[in-house]
Amino acid sequence: METIMAIVIGILFSIGTYLILSNQMLRIILGLSLISHAINLMIMVMGGLKTGGPPLLSESFQSFTDAIPQALILTAIVINFAVTAFLLVLSYRTYKKHGTDDMNQLRGNEHE
Repeated sequence: METIMAIVIGILFSIGTYLILSNQMLRIILGLSLISHAINLMIMVMGGLKTGGPPLLSESFQSFTDAIPQALILTAIVINFAVTAFLLVLSYRTYKKHGTDDMNQLRGNEHE
């Protein structure tokens, strides 16, 4: 199962990298979001599936489940949502002001 998940993570990373290297802002934002999802999946796979008691230490349960990967992923999902929302608003405002979302046209000619 870990091999299949590693392949899926690699595919998500490659698609995200391909989208980041494009010229449209919306594709760049979607690529960043895909890479973030791939990282979340990687953290989940690295944490492994642990069977045992609840994630609380007590004398009645000898084994416990590690809750750190789930907490990290939950935090990363919230941060990814906020960053994606901010980038979408920034992209929308840039499109309204300049009339394009092409990065080459937004770059201008004074730097060349």
